[in-house]
Parts: sequence; structure tokens; C-alpha cells
Amino acid sequence: MAKKLLVTGSSGLIGSEVCMYFSRELGYEIHGVDNNQRAVFFGPQGDTRWNQQRLSEDLTAFTHHEVDIRDRAGVQALLKEVKPDVIVHTAAQPSHDRAAAIPFADFDTNAVGTLNLLEATRQACPESPFVHMSTNKVYGDAPNRIDLTELETRWDYADPAYSHGIAETFSIDQSKHSLFGASKVAADVMVQEYGRYFNLPCCCLRGGCLTGPNHTGVELHGFLSYLVKCNLEGKEYRVFGYKGKQVRDNIHSLDVARFMASFVESPRSGEVYNLGGGKDNSCSILEAFKWAEKFSGQEQVHTYVDENRIGDHICYYSDLRKMRDHYPAWDISVSLEETIRQIVEAWKIRAGN
Repeated sequence: MAKKLLVTGSSGLIGSEVCMYFSRELGYEIHGVDNNQRAVFFGPQGDTRWNQQRLSEDLTAFTHHEVDIRDRAGVQALLKEVKPDVIVHTAAQPSHDRAAAIPFADFDTNAVGTLNLLEATRQACPESPFVHMSTNKVYGDAPNRIDLTELETRWDYADPAYSHGIAETFSIDQSKHSLFGASKVAADVMVQEYGRYFNLPCCCLRGGCLTGPNHTGVELHGFLSYLVKCNLEGKEYRVFGYKGKQVRDNIHSLDVARFMASFVESPRSGEVYNLGGGKDNSCSILEAFKWAEKFSGQEQVHTYVDENRIGDHICYYSDLRKMRDHYPAWDISVSLEETIRQIVEAWKIRAGN
């Protein structure tokens, strides 16, 4: 009998990739939980029903559950009914810009929704590994205190202590997080607590820029996907501060799913991992423009806004050494160049080109 995987946010970028990977590569029966909140948070351009339809058509053992993770009774009933062997929690309000406009919806989704899932898991299937998709925004703007050096097209760390990037020991305290970052801190710490207090097998994956061809990027969320979309449509892309040299590490959704599978195979309790592309898969906005132009053949139209986004990182890339140490069979398999090429091709297909 096939094992059962329950994925929240199953129509999103990471959720859908996890559904596909665990179904096709590992033979799991998939239970997707999604109520298309992205369309509520971001409007029609954030709609993910197309991805839900794709999963229903492409996967033989996929069941969709129209459940809101803020509905405590609904979540408890679902976990009790399905009793999944693995829970992957990717559902979230994902934008720190939007969080300021909808603070209650943000906290209820990110923090309370996570607690609802954790407690339902503890009651229904406490032996099942629980993987929580956290964010590097739990570190707030503290990474901006690291000494930087300005290069021609990017900022980089001047302090050799960070030559590999930001490690999991970096402080999450006493910094400006944005309300989104604060709600994700609450969820992150709660997951750790369920691991340490109740010995629930679980981990927090503090993601950098998670991306891939199935990303529905919008201006307030989805860096590379939205940048490529603007490039192909000839639409103006706005750069917010730091001369466009701010650096992000980018990880393909496939490599996220692969790491989750590694954790599920050998779970730990209350662990934290900085899940990103590392230095090798990092780029600045200016550098991303060049990659997009290379694969689209079109010039990137953009304007510069001098004021940076609140809590934005000037330079951030993940130190992957802990992940590689705990799970040596895992590593980055999709390069930044290949990732951007796939995103360009995917947007072309969606546009009918």
C-alpha cells in the first residue's frame, strides 16, 4: 500500500513540485491542500488554479482538499481522516510587503495556521515527519550588519567568517523583520518547539529565493519568475534600492523537493536548515537581467527606485554545509543558468509562444 503525503499549499511552486516528486519518484499517494489564497493576497495574477488542474491531470493518485489552514476544526478533521505518513507544509502568505496591509490575515495564515497543523499532526499521526517551509526572513535585516564589499555588479561579504554564507546559528533576534518575517519567526520557533518538547520529527527549511518554471511570480513575491515575466512582456521592472546589486541565492524547486525527501528518509526532531542555492547559485538583480536577456533575446526594461524595501537584504546567500553534512547524498543539481532558462521557456509556453 502506497504511503500518503499531505502537502499544504499544493498548488504553489514548492507544494506542486513536492507533489510531483513524491508521486513520480517515490510512489506516494498525494493529498493536496490549497484554497487559492494567492489570488486573494495578490489578485488574479496570483491565481494558482492552473497548477491545481495540472496536478489533477498529471498525477494518478492525487486528491485535492479545499481546506483553509486557518480553519482549526477543518485541519484536525482532515489529518484525522487522511493520517498521512508525511506532512509538508508550504502554505503561507509569502510577501513581506503585503503583510503590512493585511497583518491579521498574515499572522493567522503563517503562525496560527502552522500551529493548527502541528497540533493536528501530534494528535493524528505523531510519528509522521513534518517539514515546514520557513524563510530566511526570520533573520530580519540583521544580515545587513555584516561588512560588505561593493563589486561591479553585486555586493558581497567582506567578512571572511561569511565566505560560505549565512549559517543556521545566525541570530533571529533584535532586528527588523517586516510583519511577514515576524509571523514566520513565530511559526519557525513553534515547529522547533514541537520537535524538542513533543519529540515530533520535524524541521524548518529557511528558504532563500525558491524558484522554478512553475512559479507564478508577482512583483511583491517571486524574484526571478516575475523578472523574467517582465522581460518577455516588455514590462517595466522596478529595482528598489541598493543600485540593483542586492544579492539573492536561488534554488530550483526540484532541489527543494529532493532535500525534503532526504529528510523524510532520515528525520530529526526540531532541526533547522538554511535552504538556498548557496554562493554558486547567487546573483544580483543586475546579473539576473543579463541571464534573462541571454535566454529571451530581449532587453530588460527597468526603472530604479532609490528607496529600498523595508527589511530587504543587501546580500544574502545560504551556508549549505550543515545540510550537506547531515544529508551527504543531497546537493544542488540545477544550476542558476539552467533554472533561468527553464523559467523563460515556461513563461513562453504559458503565453502561447
